[in-house]
Amino acid sequence: MGQRGPTRALGAALVTGAAGGIGAAVCRRLAEAGAPVALLDRDPDAVEAVAADVRARGGAAVAVPADVTDAAAVEGAVVAAEDALGPLETLANVAGVLHVGRVTEIDDADWRHCLDVNTTGVMHACRAVGARLAGRGRGSVVTVASNAAGVPRMGMAAYAASKAAAVALTRCLGLELAGQGVRANVVCPGSTDTPMLSDMGATGGLPADHATLVAGSAETFKTGIPLGRVAAPEDVAEVVAFLASDAARHVTLQTVYVDGGASLGP
Repeated sequence: MGQRGPTRALGAALVTGAAGGIGAAVCRRLAEAGAPVALLDRDPDAVEAVAADVRARGGAAVAVPADVTDAAAVEGAVVAAEDALGPLETLANVAGVLHVGRVTEIDDADWRHCLDVNTTGVMHACRAVGARLAGRGRGSVVTVASNAAGVPRMGMAAYAASKAAAVALTRCLGLELAGQGVRANVVCPGSTDTPMLSDMGATGGLPADHATLVAGSAETFKTGIPLGRVAAPEDVAEVVAFLASDAARHVTLQTVYVDGGASLGP
């Protein structure tokens, strides 16, 4: 059996949606693994605050504010990230929005916003960073989608459709760039203790309290969470960091569910 040396520290990483929730946790975890991190989010003050926190913990971090729906802004942020940190080796697509509503009732603007951020935003980042990774012959792309991409959820059609499209996009990227040594994988969280989850209850009318999520809802055909807890952002970040690392050097085109068993292992 072949021998392998110790896993090396991660190279520079770009994380979208870095201003809070899972994105901020991913930034901290990648920095702990040795990666200099470029934090991309549309809120300059919030993303700088997370970057400052990463630096205070001993990591290297730079904020590169941009809106993922703006292709030129994403390209500019990638240039700024590499100017500050050197060549990128990892892209973590975490930026996302959630609008709720049934298919027969959903607002057109909410539908477009989900697709613009959750799908087109991923494409913009994958295109800008993926081309650079392919030219260098190495790298990893990890897209944070949702278990709603693979399991139907009532009242979440726009979100689910946009995340399913992001899954397909990322896997196609992985197939196209495998010959250039670039890996691309997907992480699908379930209910996670983030502001998005809180907002789902406050403004969307869907259950957001932990006890209800763990128990599930027969009326909406939603299973509970077999492990009995809602995820912390760090639970998702740990899997992202693994997939970005050399420890996953032979893993690509995969979708990993991090949902406590809520989707019953699709």
